[in-house]
Amino acid sequence: MQNVIEKLKEIDSSDVGIIIYSSEKRKKVTEYNSNLLVPLASAAKVAVGFCITKWVEEKLLNWNDIVEDICFNPKEDSKELYPHFQHRKTLLLQDAVEIMIACHDSFVADRIVQMCGGWEEVNKKVKSYFLNINITQNPRDKENNGYLSEMFELMLLVYYGYQANPELWAPIIKGLVRQKGDIDGIPTHLLNHMSGGLDNVVVEIGILGDLNHNPFLYVLGANNLPKRNVNLFSDQKIMDAIRLLYEEYLDEK
Repeated sequence: MQNVIEKLKEIDSSDVGIIIYSSEKRKKVTEYNSNLLVPLASAAKVAVGFCITKWVEEKLLNWNDIVEDICFNPKEDSKELYPHFQHRKTLLLQDAVEIMIACHDSFVADRIVQMCGGWEEVNKKVKSYFLNINITQNPRDKENNGYLSEMFELMLLVYYGYQANPELWAPIIKGLVRQKGDIDGIPTHLLNHMSGGLDNVVVEIGILGDLNHNPFLYVLGANNLPKRNVNLFSDQKIMDAIRLLYEEYLDEK
């Protein structure tokens, strides 16, 4: 795993961190700057999905509840991934959560959150599990942030939650599975992840490998990057690091 860390160190920033977990060994196999605080951008939507799932588990909500006044963010890709929903004004809660994650859709996220009492209520629920994760309506807000260590714990609960009770956790997993963001050299079905980013920030949380046969879980973050809209170097190094991680996964098999 050291080669993954060395690749990340090539990024022109001292604020880079990663946690890698082997579900086969049931332990973290790599941890570097795990207490890095990063803006979550769109990755915060997984935390929203976690909150909704816990409320469904507690029977305060039902996956068949109706989310009203649906509208889709035209800057995202729901037209490509969910063309059959484009003229819908209502969606089942389970479908709305899936789309929110798969399409990074902040408009759908806001409709879900408003149905559940607003952003303050969702934050209270999230913080009852992860004290330092904070989510905001605007994904670009600097206060929309969290530590890599807590985002890892979140992904761990989602993954093992799905293994134990797939019907309950399916909307989050389906969103991760359907999201675009392929990396050359990794089969699409073996990279189920959520990416977030700002002009100078990248965050990645995901499941790498066969979902049913001991995949790796990982969280990765980088702050203070050169402007990503004009400089692709950092993004390329992160993709290189994930490709190296995929090679490690193949070696473990």
